[in-house]
Amino acid sequence: MGFTRSEGSVVVKLLRNVVLVLLLIVFISIVYNFRNKESDTVSALMASAVQSKEYKGVFIRDEEMLLYSGNGVLSYNVLDGGKVGNGTVIAEAYPSDEQLSIKREKAMLEKDLTILQKIQNPGTLESAQPASLSESIDMSYRSLIYYRDMHDYDSLGEVKEDLLVQMSTYQIITNEVQDFSQKINDIKSEIEKLDAKAVVSKEQIVAPRSAYFASYCDGYEGKFRTDNLDHISSEMINEVEDKKSTAPNVVGKLIDGYGWYLALVADNSKKEYAVGDEILLRFDSSVEKYPATIYDIREESPNRSVVVIFCDKFNYDLVQHRTETVELIQDEPTGLKVPREAIRFADVKETYTDSEGNESEKTITSKGVYIRKGEQIVFKKIKVVYEGSDYVLSEINTDPEYLALYDDIMIEGVDKNEQ
Repeated sequence: MGFTRSEGSVVVKLLRNVVLVLLLIVFISIVYNFRNKESDTVSALMASAVQSKEYKGVFIRDEEMLLYSGNGVLSYNVLDGGKVGNGTVIAEAYPSDEQLSIKREKAMLEKDLTILQKIQNPGTLESAQPASLSESIDMSYRSLIYYRDMHDYDSLGEVKEDLLVQMSTYQIITNEVQDFSQKINDIKSEIEKLDAKAVVSKEQIVAPRSAYFASYCDGYEGKFRTDNLDHISSEMINEVEDKKSTAPNVVGKLIDGYGWYLALVADNSKKEYAVGDEILLRFDSSVEKYPATIYDIREESPNRSVVVIFCDKFNYDLVQHRTETVELIQDEPTGLKVPREAIRFADVKETYTDSEGNESEKTITSKGVYIRKGEQIVFKKIKVVYEGSDYVLSEINTDPEYLALYDDIMIEGVDKNEQ
């Protein structure tokens, strides 16, 4: 008795479906095992850790307040943190705020006029070529992004002007615009109108000597001086308030010297800090880190010391306050980040050479991790340079026996005492 054609066809279809189901199960199993295999590894990537503490810091500098009659509104000619020489006009007093607006508007117009005249200069146009200008524009744009990311706003302003000149010159030589003659004439006309409204300043405030200037004053100028460093106590530091003087006749102050000091109160019972230690300072008001040195440590009690720090980096941000929250950074170790749960110990053989040149092998227990290298599981040693709560940083090492960048570290699947 044989199968009919209809029955044979049913059997064939059934077998085909069974085979397809089995293939699907095998495929799902492979994907599942592959994903599980990948999920218990993590790539060894570069990371940094910051060893630091925060304190209330008080700035100490040699300062002298500058005063004026108090009549009129001040217009400053010098930026905070800027250097002045003997006879430099730091500020001028005008009868009203309107005069300050006129002065600011005129300064902006004169700046625009200078740029346009530079673009319109026959020498600039004759020497300009589209190809070289295009390259210069690209370079200026890259510099613009770089200085923005580096927070170097002085250089950023210079590059911005260069880029404007280059792009405008390119427009002229490619006939996108004819020239800027009409714009130049319009600006000159606006400046003349402003000159007709302007009046002479009532009073000029002149620097009596070379120094650095800051408009911020707080009344502590005579109290926190460098010749008073030995007498500054934790009580004095704790009592300082960061408030700007509201006196009507204050212009600002002159600051002698580029270097300055910072005093703070710390628990140094564990001897974390020592005179001569090099550290980094980071303030709330600035993204920069300032290299500094611990100048003095005076212990007032077992768990309270006055720490005095010296720094010779000076800028605008550092003259806007008397006291700030400061982060003292002692170290910023960098290395390959390794999860603590991935750390294992294994016996490895190391070769030693004695004084006579004879080589010998010795088995030692080393700290490391297991990595997946293709289908193999390999033990790689690590050298810990920093320990966090749930990870460590391993030193970058070119020795193939040590963990390398982008190695696939195994988190699970290998016994701590087995390879």
